[in-house]
Amino acid sequence: MGGMFRGEGAAAALALAIVLAWAPAAAAGPSQAAGLERVRQTLVAPPFVPEHTQVADGPPRVIQVRLVIQEKRLTVGPDGATVWAMRYNGTVPGPLIVAHQGDYVEVTLVNPRANTLVHNVDFHAATGGLGGGALTHVAPGQESVLRFKATRAGVFVYHCAPGGAMIPWHVVSGMNGAILVLPRDGLKDAAGRPVRYDRAYYIGEQDFYLPRGEDGRFTDYPSPVAEMGDMLNVMRALTPTHVVFNGAVGALTGTHALPAKVGERVLILHAQANRDSRPHLIGGHGDLVWPGGAFAGPPLTDQETWFVPGGSAVAALYRFRQPGVYAYVTHNLIEAALLGATAQFKVEGAWDDDLMEQVQAPRPIP
Repeated sequence: MGGMFRGEGAAAALALAIVLAWAPAAAAGPSQAAGLERVRQTLVAPPFVPEHTQVADGPPRVIQVRLVIQEKRLTVGPDGATVWAMRYNGTVPGPLIVAHQGDYVEVTLVNPRANTLVHNVDFHAATGGLGGGALTHVAPGQESVLRFKATRAGVFVYHCAPGGAMIPWHVVSGMNGAILVLPRDGLKDAAGRPVRYDRAYYIGEQDFYLPRGEDGRFTDYPSPVAEMGDMLNVMRALTPTHVVFNGAVGALTGTHALPAKVGERVLILHAQANRDSRPHLIGGHGDLVWPGGAFAGPPLTDQETWFVPGGSAVAALYRFRQPGVYAYVTHNLIEAALLGATAQFKVEGAWDDDLMEQVQAPRPIP
């Protein structure tokens, strides 16, 4: 289907047939996007988010973004693991897009000639046409433009979905991202009162299924297609070799830890395009957690661990109260400690003995 490589004439024809089958026969009415202000959004590499207003400062707009597909090897861990990563704008996960409910999102999807595969994009925030996936199949050397209305407020996954076995292969090769659709009047707490955040970070959890050779070492391949068959065999076992945040083991730890300050409210946007996850902030909580990433209902409060169903994204807000280095993990601790699913927040500020105090340092038992 849409994920086939160059030279596969029958596969390319089938991909085209899928697109034509899903293309609208006739428009029911003109798009209401005509005449709206158009704003080009500058996307940034995760864990950071584009500049945005938390409350819409005017009527709906057309938010224009550009996603350029890249097929390039990625080092996943210090154990020699690499993969032919498929990426939007060169990152795993792809960049976060930000809009407000009622805005239109206009996406230019670019597949450079240097690539070898057909790609597309399916937005879980969109309505119809396989989330836009049916209308965005682009072969190497092509680009397409999709516009959809952000009708629901929340955090949503987007990913490549070219068809058949190509869908999971592209997704677990890194081709996924998220979009934040804020309510026009901003976020609300459980009592319906406005709530704001001082910082926002986007954490994309990624499961990798990397083949090994007979010697037990991870295998290098000359191209994505050469890697595909062996990776599919590993995927069928449903046992990832790596579960990481933002593309690689240690991508958000040590010198890459996420900075914050005591007293700041930090919005954590956590996406998992393929598997369930259970994020937990060690030493902190989810003051407010929006289940399923949906902002229409009241958030949960005082959560120790929150759930991210596979194929979704969740928003959690926490006000840091103590300084130090906080581990942020999926609370399948095997995946956190052994497979790489750990990030860190580095928080500056003054210690509060009333919240925690070491009454006695370790000493020999009398």
